[in-house]
Amino acid sequence: MPVYTWQGTNATGEKVQGERAAENKQVLRSSLARERIQTKTIKEKSEGRRLNFNIGGGKVKAKELAVFFRQFSVMIDAGLPLVQCLEILGNNQQNETFKNSLLGVRTSVEGGATLANALRAYPKVFDDLITNMVEAGETGGILDTILQRISAHVEKAVKMKAAIKSALIYPVSVIVIALLVVGALLKFVVPIFANLFVGLGVELPAPTRFVIDLSAFIGRFWWLIFLSLGLIVVAIRYIRTTPEGRFQTDKIMLSLPIFGPVLRKIAVARFTRTLGTLISSGVPILDGLEITARTAGNAVIERALMHVRKSIEEGRTIVDPLRESGVFPNMVTQMIGVGEATGAMDSMLQKVADFYEDEVDAATKDLLALMEPMLISFLGVAVGGIVISLYMPLFSMIAKLSG
Repeated sequence: MPVYTWQGTNATGEKVQGERAAENKQVLRSSLARERIQTKTIKEKSEGRRLNFNIGGGKVKAKELAVFFRQFSVMIDAGLPLVQCLEILGNNQQNETFKNSLLGVRTSVEGGATLANALRAYPKVFDDLITNMVEAGETGGILDTILQRISAHVEKAVKMKAAIKSALIYPVSVIVIALLVVGALLKFVVPIFANLFVGLGVELPAPTRFVIDLSAFIGRFWWLIFLSLGLIVVAIRYIRTTPEGRFQTDKIMLSLPIFGPVLRKIAVARFTRTLGTLISSGVPILDGLEITARTAGNAVIERALMHVRKSIEEGRTIVDPLRESGVFPNMVTQMIGVGEATGAMDSMLQKVADFYEDEVDAATKDLLALMEPMLISFLGVAVGGIVISLYMPLFSMIAKLSG
């Protein structure tokens, strides 16, 4: 479906512009006219270019998607026409990006496109998981049920992400405060004591000399620290632009001693939840594995799932290649094997996802409980070490004078 850029004026005379997919210029002009927009120019974008989804509203949040699909399913279940649902929901969106996308979908559906194909024109808003589930719902005549499943899936993903973020707030805050306090001491306090010691001509112990030298280095080359951090970030991002670099960095993350098990549980929960939702919605297992691999968020999981897909194409069961990958725990492969044997793989995958989401909650709480005393100890040792090293020469002077 062609994509057009348009410019015009709205009912208040304000100039507006945007991009939409439509069957042709006349369909787009009629659609904008119903929105009381008088178009001045409509131009077709060159083929192969993507829609700009950042017009006025930025990205579409997962929470907004969950609310939309929940409302959409209720309206479809109530018997409202599809085009009317999209128009009502689109006009009620505060996010301009989401609003333009939904109105563009409505235009496409009104022009004769299926809902799944209309959603595919906006890949940055509606991913493959959503579009394939919608296509399965349209084919099976259970679109309202599928929309409810999409909403539940997105809500669970948002909940798990929010739990992880909230668990990281405290340790990140403590680390930032510790670095700021140590930096302030080295930048402003230590030089005062250094000048005092030079004037007194006292002999400095090794810890004091180290702190003064570190303060001098930071005072002269503080920009080198930020430059080094920036170069490290750029290097990691560049490495992750290549498939092998992304695979190796994700493999390292999964093998970390403390964070690795938590990241593995998150990946397993996402994999089982996504695949279970797709299979229960009627998406074929091969398509479900491919979609799950692309949305796994981890190159190690992605490569393992694509290997599993290839093995199934060759006639093997899903359990053996999952076990051979060495990525998934034995409990996961055994439960999936039971689900495959009993014909209830979708429900078994959902049970595994529920279990590992609870495991992620417990693991993040345990990790926070473990990190709290470690961070406090780090802050105390860093600040206390600097203060004690600065007062050591003074203690020596006082001892000599009293002697």
